[in-house]
Amino acid sequence: MKFEIKTERLLIRTLELTDVSDFLLYRSNPEIVKYQGFDVMSQNEAEHFIKTNRNKEFAKPGEWKQFAIENIELAKLIGDCDIKFNLEDIRIAQIGMTISHLYQKNAFAKEALIGILYYLFDVMGIHRVEEIVDARNTASINLLKSVGFRQEAYFIENIFFKGEWGSEYQFAMLNREWQAIKSLIQKN
Repeated sequence: MKFEIKTERLLIRTLELTDVSDFLLYRSNPEIVKYQGFDVMSQNEAEHFIKTNRNKEFAKPGEWKQFAIENIELAKLIGDCDIKFNLEDIRIAQIGMTISHLYQKNAFAKEALIGILYYLFDVMGIHRVEEIVDARNTASINLLKSVGFRQEAYFIENIFFKGEWGSEYQFAMLNREWQAIKSLIQKN
């Protein structure tokens, strides 16, 4: 299944090798990766990641698939997002997102997230979308809350992460919750 979402300013699409320089620009920035499940990347690691990811099947249960977030006006990669469908029940998806430091604070993350939610809930009919976020990542926490995600859990020092114990929040949204609020969110 092809995954492509177009919003007012963004195109969410397959990552291509032509994206590698823009991808590497933010994926090699320690500030951008500090709350992420990956570390800074080298040129070779970024190329390998994109090549490997291109061969992954979208919606394969239990496997993350990464997508480019492109600014349509600039025709430039400004971030990426990933989606994983639950291994036991593909009606449940988990998502994640990274926006380049050069394009943060422009509501691109919110626009991309709303586009992804629309696709998952309204096009694919997913029942539930989850996101796990580092408890220190206030920007991501505020983003999730701003589009109606509920905090369901607080895992205290549940992950040994980049040399220290980290805590995480789990947020989720159900399809019925999305249906009740989507018209309000899309107007803001």
